[in-house]
Amino acid sequence: MSDTIATLKENKMGTMPVPKLLISMSLPMVISMLVQALYNVVDSIFVSQINEKAFTALSLAFPIQNLMIAVSVGTGIGINALLSRSLGERKYKEANMAAVNGLFLSVISSILFALFGIFFSRAFFEIQTDDLEIIQYGTEYLSTCTIFSFGIFFQITLERLMQSTGRTFYNMLTQTLGAVINIVLDPILIFGLLGFPQLGVLGAAIATIAGQIIAMTFSFYFNIKKNKEITLTLKGFKPHKKTISTILMVGIPSIIMQSIGSLMVFGMNKILIVFTPTAVSVFGAYFKLQSFIFMPVFGITNGMIPIIAYNYGAGNKKRIVDTIKLSVVLATGIMFAGLLLFQTAPATLLGFFHASDEMLTLGIPALRIISISFILAGYCIVLSSVFQALGNGLHSMFISIARQLVVILPVAFLLSKTLGMQAVWFCFPLAETLAVVLCTYFMKRNYDRKISILTPLSEESSLSA
Repeated sequence: MSDTIATLKENKMGTMPVPKLLISMSLPMVISMLVQALYNVVDSIFVSQINEKAFTALSLAFPIQNLMIAVSVGTGIGINALLSRSLGERKYKEANMAAVNGLFLSVISSILFALFGIFFSRAFFEIQTDDLEIIQYGTEYLSTCTIFSFGIFFQITLERLMQSTGRTFYNMLTQTLGAVINIVLDPILIFGLLGFPQLGVLGAAIATIAGQIIAMTFSFYFNIKKNKEITLTLKGFKPHKKTISTILMVGIPSIIMQSIGSLMVFGMNKILIVFTPTAVSVFGAYFKLQSFIFMPVFGITNGMIPIIAYNYGAGNKKRIVDTIKLSVVLATGIMFAGLLLFQTAPATLLGFFHASDEMLTLGIPALRIISISFILAGYCIVLSSVFQALGNGLHSMFISIARQLVVILPVAFLLSKTLGMQAVWFCFPLAETLAVVLCTYFMKRNYDRKISILTPLSEESSLSA
């Protein structure tokens, strides 16, 4: 036991200089998320070569795919916060319980989405469009991704366990492996290369779930062999109500916050498709392209969350503040680079999706208008993640609701009715302006009530715990 205490006492999240720690924790996540963004874009590039309706179908399917990610990542954030905080407080049993009960929640989530895929996939597209070709493409793609969703749920949960103990390098390996498999299989299965049948959109779905399942398998292996600070065992397992409640207390606000994004995209698709299905394709292309900008920022916050949670448990105020400041600087710097790219090369970016003349006409001003909000968004993403790390996920949820439901959808609808389709895109800069005000207010509140009053965990209390 004394060896375990000594090992955890020297955990790098409590001792390594903050700049080096944040970079070492975040860089593997940034790289892996960039690879994830790449395969999402490549997926759409190949599908767009079938025809624009196939690409539109994937754009309409995005809200459900985003919902799966929301549930898995939100639950993972709850696991991450509890597990890292437990390690910071030297509560090893609680850390193990967080890990095992988190896997149990993944089982439940994957079953629910599989049922959706079996019974409701086609109905989901029928309420958005009456184009039978789009409905057929979308049903094939979405039903496959949801029925086999256990791959993405277990992959993300297992990667969060590695992240909670600071071993993000292995996450980079698993995510990169899954992405490479997806990218390689996409053209083979979509177009029927190397003797495989030509499966079209269904081939893209099969490539996606294959990458997720293989990444899940390797992530499980790394947790068993390399993640020595937690023990995964089902021997005598029973769901632990208190642990699950603690995970969900942080996770559910995050799930709701990210699920609101699915609702927002669904609503925007409904607003845009009234004008033309090409507008939906533009919005879908934007979401694929912006992932190259936003994913690195999410990589930084994924590295930041366990650092803040650990040092909050250990009572180290200075390391928390230093981590927040550095994260904001890095995030806004990345978003500024994204702003320059979207302002100067929107036609080139849309060209990756075989954009028609109509798509370019609609898409070029759209990308330039939406990207105005990038720098503000980077600031808000970091602070929202800070709230989650401190156990105040409700603050993040409130900001997300205000941004996406109070501003984006109503303003987009009003602009579509009064000034036309091109004015719709201004709802994004307006929403981020409100989000900055709210994030700043809640950050001051969290600092005054949680961070400023911290005192370091003494060596004696650490050992007695």
